[in-house]
Amino acid sequence: MIPGGVITVDPGILGGTPVFTGTRVPVDSLWAHLEAGDSLDDFLDGFPGVSREQAKQCCARVCAGCVRPSLARASALDQQ
Repeated sequence: MIPGGVITVDPGILGGTPVFTGTRVPVDSLWAHLEAGDSLDDFLDGFPGVSREQAKQCCARVCAGCVRPSLARASALDQQ
């Protein structure tokens, strides 16, 4: 299990594919739905085993690592 309990990586579950903890729903399925233009509600309706909180925490963890500090500084300078 990844720290925080949102994602599990276990060789016995889908060959080690990262899944939402307590499910067999691959985390990649969330990204595929969002990239296709589906809303979070659409995703959650299709995968009732995934809680809204799990999906939100997963998105927050990924987004927290999306912006490199150098890009954040450059963006802040552009807005001055």
